[in-house]
Parts: sequence; C-alpha cells; structure tokens
Amino acid sequence: MRGIVVKSTGSWYAVRMESGEVLECRIKGKFRMKGIKTTNPVAVGDVVEVEINPDGAVIHRIEERKNYIIRKSTNLSKEAHIIAANVDQAMLVVTVNHPVTSTVFIDRFLASVEAYRIPAILVFNKIDLYDEDDLMLLGALTQIYMEIGYECLHVSSLTGEGVEDVVAALKDKVTVFSGLSGVGKSSLINRVEPGLQLKVAEISESHDTGKHTTTFAEMFPLSFGGYIVDTPGIRAFGLIHMEKAEISHYFPEIFKFSADCRYGNCTHRHEPGCAVRKAVEEHYISESRYASYLNMLEDKEEGKYRAAY
Repeated sequence: MRGIVVKSTGSWYAVRMESGEVLECRIKGKFRMKGIKTTNPVAVGDVVEVEINPDGAVIHRIEERKNYIIRKSTNLSKEAHIIAANVDQAMLVVTVNHPVTSTVFIDRFLASVEAYRIPAILVFNKIDLYDEDDLMLLGALTQIYMEIGYECLHVSSLTGEGVEDVVAALKDKVTVFSGLSGVGKSSLINRVEPGLQLKVAEISESHDTGKHTTTFAEMFPLSFGGYIVDTPGIRAFGLIHMEKAEISHYFPEIFKFSADCRYGNCTHRHEPGCAVRKAVEEHYISESRYASYLNMLEDKEEGKYRAAY
C-alpha cells in the first residue's frame, strides 16, 4: 500500500494512504540508519510503501525524493535533519511595515530555497495598513523580485483582499509556508482555510521558543486540493550546506552576470574586471540584493550559523 507521510514524531509516522485513511506506522529496522547521513530517514512529504503485519503498520520502502529541505540537526553525531520532502513550492509571508521584514532576511530565505531547487513565492501581507511611503516601498520591492523571476502577491489577511490569489497558488501543490512572527501567517492561513489556524498556531508557538528542539514538520490538507507544510520555525533552514563559492549561484541575477567576470573564482567584492559590481553600479542588480549577498558571504567566512535565520 502506498501513502504520503503527513506527520513525524521521530519513532512513529502518520501516513495518509491513497484511500484517505491515516495510519500510524513504524519504520523497518534495517533502513533506519542505512547509509543515511541524517537524523531522520523518513520525513514529512515522503511517498512510502506500507505493509501491515501482526505488530501493526510498517514503512518498508521510501520512494525517491524529487527534493527536500534540510536543517542543521541538534544531534551532534549526524549532519542534518530533513524537514520536508517532495515540496512543490515555498511561500514566504512578509510585511513592508508592522513589522518590517528586512530584505536580508527575504534574500537568505530565497537563496536557501534556490539551493534546494524549490520555486518561491513572496506574499506581502497587511497591505490594508500601509501608508503612501509603505506602498512606494512595496512597489519597489515587488519590481526587484519580479524582475528576478519571483512571483509576488499582495494581500490583506484582515480584509481578505488578494487572498484568492494565494488560494490559486496553493491549489493542488505541496507548499512550505513560512514567515517571521508578527507578519500574520496564521491569520492568512485562517483566511485561506478556516479551521486550520488553531492547529498551525499551536505548532508555530511550540517551535518559536528559539531552542530548535522540536524539529517535526506537519502537513495539513487543504479542502481545495494540496497541502500546507508548517515547518519548525523559519530559522531552521539556512546556509549549512552552502559553500562560500556557491552562494552567488543562489542569487539568479548575480549568477547570470558572474559569467562575464574576468576571474572564474571572483567573489564579486574587490576583484578587477568584476561584471557583478559593474551591474550593481549600472542598476541591473539591486543594491539591497548585493548587500544581502555580501552579508551571507561574510557570515560564511566567520563560520557563523545565524540563529536568527
């Protein structure tokens, strides 16, 4: 029997079978740690084969993953923890004001999902609260990110404006739903799917303690088709598996211009003949994106893993 893992507690896995039934399953001992350099061999989003034996339901095979999102593990003996597998897209809820979501934060998120080859959508929430200056900034940021190729949605979870665009984007897809506290993520989910808010808010609350001890994601089905994956805090995934030289690859516009740099190993900071710095000077690359790139590069050099991310 085939199904999808919708919840994991470490030793037990809730699997939604093709029939719609949810089974509590264990995993077969032999692949528990076989050749897997992560703390959890089975993750939320995994498509699995389940067999029923006298002891209950057992996962005996995991189908190949099309992608996955990893976070640094709290277990020192293993390298990483898989948050979710087989994700179609990532949606980041941000606010221009009330509170301000920094562009560095947005760009770190986008670079991380680029690294996992997962398309990202930016959802600008609370547009009902914005004054003239906020709306100008909203327009400028939207232009920057849309020109790079990211879809941007403008919504108000309070009035419902633009929510139909979010519903259309979520329909029939598996979406990792993220956002800093205060941006109205739970309110937006409640608008999109009334009845889910309580569950999601409870999960988010337990993950926002800043300790990163709870690392289990959960998938919530949407009545109009698709799933929302509520992740254990947005801080969970960052730059763990990025080499310094790779960071520019996850900024599509920087990567594009870097092909014309004089040196193949150009860091785009001080080298002569750098096509990226020239593109920044000529406004083909936004200064805020370039600043985020430098910020991430400096973090890597200092060997920091930013808890704030």
